[in-house]
Amino acid sequence: MTSELSCFVYLQMPASLEVVTCGRFVLTPLGPGEGVGRFVYGRRYRSRADVVPIDPINLPIKDVTFETASLRGVFGVLRDASPDAWGRMAIERVLGRIGLNEVEFLLQSPEDRAGALSFGLGQDPPAPVRDFNRIIQLGELREAARIIEEDAPAERIREQVRRVLQPTTSMGGARPKNTVEDDAGLWVAKFPAREDRWNSAVVEAAMLSLAARCGIRVPELRIERLGNESILLVRRFDREKVDGGYHRHRMASALTMLQADDSATDRERWSYLLLADELQRWSSRPTEDKAELYLRVIFNALVSNNDDHPRNHAVIAAGRDWRLAPAYDVTPSPQPGVEERSLALVCGRYGRAARRENLLSAAPRFGFDTDAANALIDRTAEVIRGRWRSEVLSHGGSARDCDLIAPAFLHAGFEYPVAK
Repeated sequence: MTSELSCFVYLQMPASLEVVTCGRFVLTPLGPGEGVGRFVYGRRYRSRADVVPIDPINLPIKDVTFETASLRGVFGVLRDASPDAWGRMAIERVLGRIGLNEVEFLLQSPEDRAGALSFGLGQDPPAPVRDFNRIIQLGELREAARIIEEDAPAERIREQVRRVLQPTTSMGGARPKNTVEDDAGLWVAKFPAREDRWNSAVVEAAMLSLAARCGIRVPELRIERLGNESILLVRRFDREKVDGGYHRHRMASALTMLQADDSATDRERWSYLLLADELQRWSSRPTEDKAELYLRVIFNALVSNNDDHPRNHAVIAAGRDWRLAPAYDVTPSPQPGVEERSLALVCGRYGRAARRENLLSAAPRFGFDTDAANALIDRTAEVIRGRWRSEVLSHGGSARDCDLIAPAFLHAGFEYPVAK
């Protein structure tokens, strides 16, 4: 019989520095890619006056043992606290082995994981670690990231990672990055990748600024220069700096809200329409959040952001209530000569097609009639048309960067009718 894997689940309470044991997770592997997971809230935790669920829909506060065979036996909200692709690679290389199970990834993840959860083998949570890399260490961090990315010898990787590069937050993506700190708080530092064709830091910063001009909430950001390279710093929206440390906000990805897998072969529930329906259940202000989600769909279609997968959307809870998190990981995907563009999620009656007709077909699910939706599309297109190039240049991009990404914006196929 396959042995069980287990860990205790700790939660930093809302608007507090107190970390408590909220429950226990047990995973029974059944074979490659299969397992059954069980989670139970602790009796002492359930009796607290300020008790909150780690997932209000799938794991409400109850005196029961929750079970799942989905997602290889790992509850979605726990998976959200696990490292992303870059973090997993860093953990495997610092440990010098591959094939870690999901509980091992949870236990190996550092203090800067997304959200308010942490994990351990002790019934009582350990003292929190609040020692983060500083922004002045960006040069060392960049070199460590380069060594890991280049698949250097194991001993050199372990030395670099242990010295300066903790595996990073689970908030989306496979690009090299690290959490850094300054007097204002915590930031995700996103480094260039070997395969970049343009200045990725500048372009992503420009897209977030452009999204803000269109009315989309985005995190604070800035560009740091490191020799000839640009590093994008994005403020952590799941952290709030206070005297003595950081408040950590609960977080759940859209992947969890949709109860979906991130496998390329299992995307049946990858849908903005279903996500809007879930906001009706999760959000304390669903009308506002659904309207903003629709604006993000429009923006993504008009800038050809097809990396809008469910890990790149989330809800957060700073207190008891959940709201749509600020937009993050917004990047254009230029496809010269390609008229058909698709988003990662279904965005209308005609699937993932990034076309006006398809977006209009979905408008009622987000609270818009056809006239209001058309007006919102036109206003957003006008802002993008007039500002995208100046946003890239003002953040330090070059004319070459603009030329390379120009085919992403307002592609002609957006206005073509959908083939019936």
